[in-house]
Amino acid sequence: MAISQRLQKYLDDNNIKYVVVSHSRAYTAQEIAARVHVKGSQLAKSVIVKGNGNDYMVVLAASHKINFAKLKDFLKVKALRLAAEQEFKDLFDDCEVGAMPPFGNLYGLPVIVDEVLYKDVEIAFNGGNHVDVVKMAFEDFERLVKPQKASFAEHM
Repeated sequence: MAISQRLQKYLDDNNIKYVVVSHSRAYTAQEIAARVHVKGSQLAKSVIVKGNGNDYMVVLAASHKINFAKLKDFLKVKALRLAAEQEFKDLFDDCEVGAMPPFGNLYGLPVIVDEVLYKDVEIAFNGGNHVDVVKMAFEDFERLVKPQKASFAEHM
């Protein structure tokens, strides 16, 4: 398998240095972190949430969960919930369901990144499938995605 073509083209077009680490098929962020020998706090997972009729990509450490009250306050929405896979799978047409990279900007989504991920110099994340992880400098990720930084996650 290869990482998302859209992601690969974007990284290559921007001359970004990155590494792709292949692993046996895994579906949870914690499983993936273990297979690629990365701490759960260093592997980013992308989650789609819906608030006031809008979709958002939120990115947090694999070892964390969303605090919906904090995220709701940050987004200034009245209601917030996880999006069902059926609601967003067509948006990520070059990715396996649930393995989208944290580049919501490539798919027309605003991206909000939990502040915990800003502590590392590197970010690791699904490359669009359940067998490849991409590792790159966090500063390059931040420059390309231009995410909003927020405090909305808590350790599991």
